[in-house]
Amino acid sequence: MKNYNILFLCTHNSARSILAEATATVYSRGRLVGYSAGSHPSNTVNPIAAELAIEMGYPSDKLRSKHWSEFTRPNAPQMNFVITVCDQAANESCPVWLGQPIRAHWGFVDPSRLEGDDVFKRKAFLDLTNRLRKSIEDLCALPLDVMDRGVLQKKLTDIHGF
Repeated sequence: MKNYNILFLCTHNSARSILAEATATVYSRGRLVGYSAGSHPSNTVNPIAAELAIEMGYPSDKLRSKHWSEFTRPNAPQMNFVITVCDQAANESCPVWLGQPIRAHWGFVDPSRLEGDDVFKRKAFLDLTNRLRKSIEDLCALPLDVMDRGVLQKKLTDIHGF
């Protein structure tokens, strides 16, 4: 079974994109290798996002906020998919990615910006993780090896249409 590299972008790379990276890697059963980055990384990972990623089995040493330029270097992994997970990153001018990956936008509310106590915030992060997991499972259910690029582009965009 072929595996695919998937890069999740968000402005600060501290919560949504970090959880997407972990979710893709853990729940795709080897089909996807998740990465994440931001246009203006915060240099810290949200503690709730880190806690949930570790709980799902993602290695803590991979949890770091990084700039998307890391993935434009000649020795960077070539991406098959690039997905923005916040509206701000979706509207930014993204770099040119080697290999012309298929791009899509899966917008999610930033749970770290919600007001409320720790129980409320953790529930918001869990809801985000569950929505990401559903999207990842839907992506992995597609016959990626044989799909036409145009059809795959549409399916990738449609996955988040819930």
